Amino acid sequence: MGGSTKRAVSIIGCGFVADLYMRSFAAHPDIAVTQVHDHDPARLAAFCKHWNLQGAQTLDRFLGNLPAGSLILNLTNPAAHYPITRACLTAGHHVYSEKPLALQMDHARDLHDLAREKGVLLASAPCSVLGESAQTLARAIRDDVCGPVRLIYAELDDGFIPQAPYQDWRSTSGAVWPAEDEFTVGCTLEHAGYYLTWLIGMFGPVRRVVAASAETLPQKPASGAPDFSTAILFFESGLTARLTCSIVASHDHRIRVFGDNGVLEVKKAWDNAAPVRFFRRFVLRRRLMEHPIGKRIRLPGPSHPKVERWGAAAMNFALGPVEMLDALAENRPCRLSADFALHLNEVTLAIQNARDSTGAQEMTTRCDPVHPMPWAS
Repeated sequence: MGGSTKRAVSIIGCGFVADLYMRSFAAHPDIAVTQVHDHDPARLAAFCKHWNLQGAQTLDRFLGNLPAGSLILNLTNPAAHYPITRACLTAGHHVYSEKPLALQMDHARDLHDLAREKGVLLASAPCSVLGESAQTLARAIRDDVCGPVRLIYAELDDGFIPQAPYQDWRSTSGAVWPAEDEFTVGCTLEHAGYYLTWLIGMFGPVRRVVAASAETLPQKPASGAPDFSTAILFFESGLTARLTCSIVASHDHRIRVFGDNGVLEVKKAWDNAAPVRFFRRFVLRRRLMEHPIGKRIRLPGPSHPKVERWGAAAMNFALGPVEMLDALAENRPCRLSADFALHLNEVTLAIQNARDSTGAQEMTTRCDPVHPMPWAS
């Protein structure tokens, strides 16, 4: 990854999340953002001024300025993911898309097939599966720290968000938090991927989803999408996991891995450096207990550049794009493959749309688990 020549990425979409990517790229001095585009001229101007970047006023000009095979980050709102990514793939560029890959599964399949046809890489967020906490947890599972894994509970409850002062939430360049998009798309499509990527990355594809979702707060500013979902995931590997998302229940971002010898736990999904702890199970005075103090599990050496906490997250959003650039430079498969993105999209939509179905849905896509990062293998 070293060398004097900087590696280039370009960005479409200069909203709230784009600033989080720029903060993350600051931790990777070998990466340069060469140009950006946004359909809103005022937002584009503010973003370019804040980060001292070159802006393209139109999408055609943006694409026309790029050499073939460039890496583009699609950071637009969810409804625009499909048409923007499709335009970039059609132009022969690699694309890293914010989540979800597409709001409809036929659109996601179209992008997957188009990327293969064009011979370019396609990946989607979130990339925290490549982060230190996820990789440490995966290593502990491979090392059999908790014994054979029997069940996993994953929580992505964000608190009662409609009552939060989100009108005051602004990014560093002044972009407002996209409340309408967040409420219209719903917390499952926005957040389920943070633990789905970990689970699929560690245990492989999901065979079947049994889920339920509901809108419990129809009075929120933009209604229609579920604000609560819960799903049981049956993996082809035999694992069973439960995943819950909401913007109603008290904040809880734990993932717990229950094994024969005890419990592995991470409390902060949005912190790349969140501790991984093992709580040993034992018998005391005829009572089965888990040790109240968990032993911290650490990797043997350094992992990746960290990004200081800003708002609710301490995540390096650049890990996904950097992985794509590394894969291209090293002529190897990308850990965040198009198959992985497609399967993630299908599982997420199965949970999101559960209130409109019988609750059980067989998965039709497959992908490989995520190969460990070199510093965690």
